[in-house]
Amino acid sequence: MADEQTMTDLKDLAGAALGTDAPAAPTAPLREKQVDKQGRAYATGRRKDAVARVWVKPGTGKITVNGRDQEVYFARPTLRLVINQPFGLTDRVGQYDVVATVKGGGLSGQAGAVLHGIAQALTRFEPALRGPVKAAGFLTRDSRAVERKKYGKAKARRSFQFSKR
Repeated sequence: MADEQTMTDLKDLAGAALGTDAPAAPTAPLREKQVDKQGRAYATGRRKDAVARVWVKPGTGKITVNGRDQEVYFARPTLRLVINQPFGLTDRVGQYDVVATVKGGGLSGQAGAVLHGIAQALTRFEPALRGPVKAAGFLTRDSRAVERKKYGKAKARRSFQFSKR
């Protein structure tokens, strides 16, 4: 028991081990900025059966979906809130114009597709934003979709009503 170490000794050892010119944790290399000749970043977003083609460029914060303003196309405030999430997360509200074309699915799926597309395009325009956007889960395609109807069933899982007689 001649070499007993206390907790402070261990803390000093750990501090000494970290402080000896150890290289910082390797960070992922930044991707390249991907813009077209007009200075726009393009991405495709998907959700359920909806597919959104999204172009992002610096501007005043105007979002156009299928040629209409976002307030007209997505009348429900919750859907507009969903679309603007990537900008709020990255403190870029009102800094980018978005032009999106959406096909397929319903309004909720289309809003999710536009969200996915905006997040992808934003990270292509500013690669430094990829970390926080990815951590929030906006770059992941939500793969949940409607389950198909099976034969012998009323819907995907619902059986026909049982009749005793």
